[in-house]
Amino acid sequence: MSQQNNANGGQQQDLNQLLKVRREKLQELQDNGKDPFVITKYDVTHHSTDIKDNFEEMEGKDVTIAGRMMFKRVMGKASFCNLQDLKGNIQAYVARDSIGEDPYKDFKKYDVGDILGIKGKVFKTKTGETSIHAEEVVLLSKSLQILPEKFHGLTDTDTRYRQRYVDLIMNAEVKDTFIKRSKVLKSIRNYLDKEGFMEVETPMLVSNAGGAAARPFETHFNALNEDLKLRISLELYLKRLIVGGMERVYEIGRVFRNEGLDTRHNPEFTLMELYQAYTDYYGMMDLTENLFRYVAQEVTGGLQLPYGDKVIDLSKPFERITMVDAVKKYANVDFNEIKTTEEAKSLAKEHHIEFEDHHKKGDILNLFFEEYVEEHLIQPTFVMDHPIEISPLTKKKPDNPEYVERFEMFMNGWEMCNAYSELNDPIDQRARFEAQEELFAAGNDEANHTDEDFLNALSIGMPPTGGIGYGIDRMVMIMTNSPAIRDVLLFPTMKSLDK
Repeated sequence: MSQQNNANGGQQQDLNQLLKVRREKLQELQDNGKDPFVITKYDVTHHSTDIKDNFEEMEGKDVTIAGRMMFKRVMGKASFCNLQDLKGNIQAYVARDSIGEDPYKDFKKYDVGDILGIKGKVFKTKTGETSIHAEEVVLLSKSLQILPEKFHGLTDTDTRYRQRYVDLIMNAEVKDTFIKRSKVLKSIRNYLDKEGFMEVETPMLVSNAGGAAARPFETHFNALNEDLKLRISLELYLKRLIVGGMERVYEIGRVFRNEGLDTRHNPEFTLMELYQAYTDYYGMMDLTENLFRYVAQEVTGGLQLPYGDKVIDLSKPFERITMVDAVKKYANVDFNEIKTTEEAKSLAKEHHIEFEDHHKKGDILNLFFEEYVEEHLIQPTFVMDHPIEISPLTKKKPDNPEYVERFEMFMNGWEMCNAYSELNDPIDQRARFEAQEELFAAGNDEANHTDEDFLNALSIGMPPTGGIGYGIDRMVMIMTNSPAIRDVLLFPTMKSLDK
């Protein structure tokens, strides 16, 4: 056996011994009628940073805090420990003469990771650190596992994602990210509430997963003996509500797409879609600019968002450019001059852009956009007027029916949202669905399927409507300077360790 294997074996043996000692401590507590797991509540009056930030008001006052012990230093008849709670951490001074001899003996046996309740008075030590002079220490929960070593923390990304509970304990910046995520969602709701939108909920299990180009997850409903799908979009049900007279609606919820994993994609993610009657995609542009500025101000306190080595500037008007002009600008190819699909495919071959047999001129334009343009769109940019082939639910441009009234807003080279002047012509919509069915039959398993109930809703009549979908996780990534989508999902999808 190598020296490395010997070292690893010794470390595992030491760890097993430490875990055994913790179990023995728990057993001793239980044998002496001090089982921490029988405690059902503890009345907390303050949090750590509230005390530290308001020391002048708090000095000498009685407080009760609770949290996880992250550090302990025993010095004979008196000790110091550090408790970490929701808002931060605070030091406690624990003396035998203040809490009693037997409780002090118990305290000296407590481990880093144990959850304690401490009552006492607020004071400052000789070194000027705000602390609590403990008058009572209660063990509220015994930690039977070992936390990562203090100075190295939890750094392995795979373990961090799998054991987010440990990640939150060891890495303060991770907790801050998820506090900001909550603020993002709260700010969105506050803004939309002021604009007169109503939050609604629509089905996650559907018979027809439409509204986006994506492959759904499939399941079976035993009670009805029917196959169902997890939704890939929120669109078609929300539009039904517009038909029903709910003029401004939105939903924030999980959607599920059976696709790969990377730094920007997770198979389940949070999507927000909103629909507003009597407006169009220009109205959605104005709403988006205002929404992003409002959320950034509320969450970060400003409109300059550092992301990696860049700064995203939300203070200036967002650029607006058509997809054709963007491709002309960055690829030096003018699709206004391309008249047929054959010409477009020939051009794609010249530029070494791969395409599929069923692709048409508009699909090729989109491939050029993805290849040449996206990476340049660092500052907020509305890319407008997409080809009809990739937009089956969008109104045509009256003066140029090869294109539709649609935009995607890009930031940091990413698509952040996708908006339409919604198609409300049921005859045109049926024809678009039929074209999608043909694509599915030709091998495109991300094509939409005909939704007869949705067509019936459109036949009853839907007013002119603007609609938009936002990727909430990407918005949180930008607002928190997080490099990967898994950093803003509390429990991202991971491959099973059993596989």
